[in-house]
Amino acid sequence: MQNKKDRLIRGTAFDGRVRAFAVRTTELTAELQRRHDTYPTATAALGRTVTVAAMMGAMLKGKEMINIQVKGGGPIGQIVAEANASGEVRGYVQNPHVHLPSNSLGKLDVAGAVGTEGFVHVIKDLGLKEPYRGSVPIVSGELGDDFTYYFAVSEQTNSAVGLGVLVEADNSVKVAGGFIIQLLPGLSDEEITEIERSLGALPSVTALLDQGMEPEEMLRQILPDTEVLDEMEIRFQCHCSRERVEQTLLSLGRHELEQMIEEDGQAEVVCHFCNEAYAFDKAELLEILNQAK
Repeated sequence: MQNKKDRLIRGTAFDGRVRAFAVRTTELTAELQRRHDTYPTATAALGRTVTVAAMMGAMLKGKEMINIQVKGGGPIGQIVAEANASGEVRGYVQNPHVHLPSNSLGKLDVAGAVGTEGFVHVIKDLGLKEPYRGSVPIVSGELGDDFTYYFAVSEQTNSAVGLGVLVEADNSVKVAGGFIIQLLPGLSDEEITEIERSLGALPSVTALLDQGMEPEEMLRQILPDTEVLDEMEIRFQCHCSRERVEQTLLSLGRHELEQMIEEDGQAEVVCHFCNEAYAFDKAELLEILNQAK
């Protein structure tokens, strides 16, 4: 069961009138848990967000990117996830050390950690002059419902989004993944009812993954006639580098750099997304200062 690679499946059903995505993100979520030292409820919230980001990234082309920000006002603070069309995903949560008592269903209280007073923001860099921006109010804080609502309101596409992360007692990630089913024009009322019935009878995403189900098998539980179009590997990838951090320091300007050299004599910059630390000593900061305007 373990050591299965994270992978995403894209398919169609009902003669192309339903678009479907399913993904396993166990390794990705485990990598983020390790890098950010997230506690179980925070792990589940971050895992669900990067899972939907991976699937929304698969809807893009070429060098297009998606950035998702969940700001629900809960103790977890902001969740940020980024993905591209090549299956590269990264993410972080503002307050990783959040763990709440189980909810009334005996499950991790993701909604309690995320909060319900706020918005889901989606920013797509499609290579145009201005990025596409969509925002919707948070409706449940469980995230699956919130992204279902986002697709309906912001992209006018009736969708069903299922997300799940199963965290073990020792805080390790057992399984993580999800699906997006999108109804396209041309479906009859009977066909829509049939799909809704399948979704209603579906066990949780974590239950399906925990049984060892592959992403395409998960889709066929909902849409038996799913035709797989393609698949891709999903992996954690951060795009930070020492050169990029140098550029960030350079952008601070002379005054701030001089202050940094005078007061601290060194600098450490930590990447939000991967938690890598970049240290600069006084000589390196003076070198950057020489390039500053």
